[in-house]
Amino acid sequence: MKKFCLVAFVVAQSFWGQSQQLKLEDIMKGDAFVGFQPENHRWSVDGEKVYFEWNPNKEWGNSTYFWKKGMKKPELASNEEAYFSKMRFQKGWDATTFYYLDKGILFSYDSKSKVKKKLFQHPDGIASFVLGIEKGVFFLEQKGNFIQFNSKEGSVLQLTNFFKIKEPKKEEASTSFLKDQQKELFQYINDQEAKKIWQESKTKDLPKLAPKPQYFNKLQLVNWAIHPKGKFVTFSSYKEPEVAAEKMEVFITADGYNASRDTKEKVSTENIFEMKYGIYNVAKDTLYYMDFSKLSGVTKFPEYYKEYENLKQEKEKVKELYIDETLFNETGTYAVLSLRSMDNKDRWLISVDLSNNTFTEIDHQHDEAWIAGPGIPSYSFSNGTLGFLGDNETVYFQSEKTGYSHLYTYQLSTKTSKALTSGNWEVRQVVLSADKKNFYISANKNHPGNREFYKLAIAEGKLQPILTQDGAHEVKLSPNEQSLVVRYSYKNQPWDLYWSSNVTNAKLQPITQSQSAEFKQYNWRTPEVISFKAQDGKDVYARIYQPKAEVKNGAAVIFVHGAGYLQNAHNFWSNYVREYMFHNLLADKGYTVLDIDYRASDGYGRDHRTGIYRFMGGKDLSDQIDGKKLLVSNYGIDSKRVGIYGGSYGGFITLMALLTQPDEFKAGAALRSVTDWAHYNHGYTGNILNFPETDPEAYKKSSPIYYAENLKGNLLMLHGMVDDNVEYKDIVRLSQRFIELGKKNWSLASYPIEAHGFKETYSWIDEYGRILEHFETYLKK
Repeated sequence: MKKFCLVAFVVAQSFWGQSQQLKLEDIMKGDAFVGFQPENHRWSVDGEKVYFEWNPNKEWGNSTYFWKKGMKKPELASNEEAYFSKMRFQKGWDATTFYYLDKGILFSYDSKSKVKKKLFQHPDGIASFVLGIEKGVFFLEQKGNFIQFNSKEGSVLQLTNFFKIKEPKKEEASTSFLKDQQKELFQYINDQEAKKIWQESKTKDLPKLAPKPQYFNKLQLVNWAIHPKGKFVTFSSYKEPEVAAEKMEVFITADGYNASRDTKEKVSTENIFEMKYGIYNVAKDTLYYMDFSKLSGVTKFPEYYKEYENLKQEKEKVKELYIDETLFNETGTYAVLSLRSMDNKDRWLISVDLSNNTFTEIDHQHDEAWIAGPGIPSYSFSNGTLGFLGDNETVYFQSEKTGYSHLYTYQLSTKTSKALTSGNWEVRQVVLSADKKNFYISANKNHPGNREFYKLAIAEGKLQPILTQDGAHEVKLSPNEQSLVVRYSYKNQPWDLYWSSNVTNAKLQPITQSQSAEFKQYNWRTPEVISFKAQDGKDVYARIYQPKAEVKNGAAVIFVHGAGYLQNAHNFWSNYVREYMFHNLLADKGYTVLDIDYRASDGYGRDHRTGIYRFMGGKDLSDQIDGKKLLVSNYGIDSKRVGIYGGSYGGFITLMALLTQPDEFKAGAALRSVTDWAHYNHGYTGNILNFPETDPEAYKKSSPIYYAENLKGNLLMLHGMVDDNVEYKDIVRLSQRFIELGKKNWSLASYPIEAHGFKETYSWIDEYGRILEHFETYLKK
C-alpha cells in the first residue's frame, strides 16, 4: 500500500511539473491563453445594471454582458440591449429623463418608465446637441450649423448660416464721385439711407430667422460650442497644411496586386497651422475673431533658439495657437477657454467676454520642454481636466506647477486660485460628484505604481481613502453614487470586474472570473518592484523577475517598454501580456529579467517625464546602463552576458544601446524600431525634439542611423512590413547602412502582414522564438 502511494505521489508530481512548464506556443496566444478580460464597464442610466464587453467563451470577439446585484454571474445581453447600452446619454432637466443621438436622430429616454421617444429628425442628421438653460430647448448641430429646437413648442429656429464654399464675387461698387453726386443732388437718396439706418437700429438685437451667410473658403471649422441661452456660437477655424503623407507598400493582398497606402505625415514645421477663434453673435448676426497677441509669453522664443545662429535672428512674433472648445457655466455668465502654443511649450486658461471680444488670463503654464502630464492636454485635438464647480464661478483644472500634476481651482469673481491637492504624487483622473461638492480622483499617492481611488471634499480639502490596496482600480460610479463597479488587477492577476459600496476602505466583491484553466496551472511570479539610484542621483523604478537558485545561469535580459511615456514597473497587470509571460519563461531558464521605468516613463512627475528633452537615447539609455550595473553588483550577473530588447520606443533604445554603448550589451533584439526620428510623426516627436528644421542637432544626436558604424554586439531586428506607425522603411534604411559599412553581426526578420501591433499568433511565435534563440545563443556560457 505504501509503495502504491509513493508511486502515485511521484506520478502526480511528474504531471504537476509538466503542467507547470511554459511553452512559447501557448503564451504567445496572449489573452486567448490568459483569458479574455472584461472591458468598457459602465452603468445603465438607471443604475440597475452594469454593462461590459467580454469574451469568456473564446468567440471571434467581445459581446456585451450585464450584471446586477443579486446575480450569481453575468449574463449575455440581447443585441438590442447591447446596442442601447452603448449610447452616449446626457442627463436632462429632471432626474429621470436622458437624451441621446441614434443615427443622427435625437431621442429621449425615461429611466423610470423605460420609454424611448423620437424628438427630432433632420434630413442632414444631427451631429451633436447641447441642452439649453430653458427646459425643452436644444441646440442641435448639423453640417456645421446650429439650430434651436424647442421640444415643448415644436419650433425650430436657424441660428447660424455657415458655408464651406468660396465666397460669391461681390458686385463692383460705383465710383465714389457718382455716389457723392447722387447724395448731393437728390434728397430722396439721403432719406432712403436714413430710413435704412433707423430700421436696422430697431431690429439689430433681435435674432434673424435667416442669418446672413458666412463663407469659409478652404477652412476647417472645429471645436464648436454654443451659449446655454443661444446667444453665441464659438468655434476654431484653420486651414489644413498641405503636407505629403508617407506612402507604404502592401504586398500580401486579396487580388495579388501590390497596394500603396498613405500612413502619416512626418514631423515638420510645415505641419504647424494658424488657428483662429471665431465668435458668432446670434442676436446681432455678426461674426468676429479674438486677438490673442496680448497673452503672456505668447511671443517668447524657446531657449534652444540661442544655440542656432539662424534662429537668433528671428523677429518676435505671436506663436501659432491651438484653440479648444469654449466651456460655459450652466447659466452662461462665464465662458472659459484653453489654448496651447503649437510648439506645446505654453498653455493658457482664459476667461472670455464674448460680447466685448476680450479676455482675462486665469492660468499660464510654461515648460521649456513640453506641456503634458495627467489631466493636461499634450498635443493638438486633445483635452484635459477643465470644468465649473457648483457655484458657477469657480473653474477647476490640473497643472504641473509643482512638478507633479495636481488639482487646482480659480474663482472668477475674486480672481483667486487654490491648490486642492499637493505632494510628490500625481492626480490621474478626476470626476466631479453630482452635487458638485466632492471630487472622486484616481491617484498614485501611496506608490507610483498604484492607481488608488479617493473622495475629496472640496470645502474641507481632505482625501477620503476608498480603494487604496496595491494594484490598479478603474472605477465607475453608479448614477446615485452609492455603488462602484471596479476593474481591478494586480501584478500577477489579470483584470476582472468587482462591485463595492462607495464607503471608506471599501471591500471588493467579484463579478467576473476571467482567467483560463490553462493560465491558472502555472505559478506566475509576482515581480518585485524595486528602485535604484541613477547616475544623476534620481530614483528609477523597475520590475525584477528572478530565477530559482538552482537554475540561475548568471545571464540577464533587460526589457525596454514602448511608447516612452508609459509605465510598466507598476503593481498591476501589464499591457505587455505576452512579455510578462515571456519573462517568466526566461526566469525558468535561469535568466534574471529587469524591466525599467526609464526616464520619460509615466507616473513619476514632470522632471522624469521631460528627462529626454532634445536627447532621446540620453538619460533613458543611461538608466538601462545603471540598471545593468545594479544587476552585476546586487544580483550576481556576469557583466559580459547581458542582453537588451524591446519594441517601438523599446526597439529604438535597444538600437541606441548597441550602437552608442557598444561594449555594454552582448546581444539585443529590436522590434518595430524607430531608426531616424526625422521620419516619425509630428505630434509625438515635435514635443520632445522640437522640429528638424529648427533643432537638427537634437535629431542627429537621437537617431540610431547616425551611429551604425559602432555595431559590435549581436543584433536581431524584427519589423512588420505594413507598419503604419514606424514604417518598414525605417529598418530598411538602417539595414542599408549596415550593408554599406560591411557589418555582419546583424539580421532582420520581416513580417509581411503585420502592422505595428502584431495580430496573428503565428507571427508572435516566430518573433519571440527568434528572440529566445538569440539570447540562448549569445548570453549562455
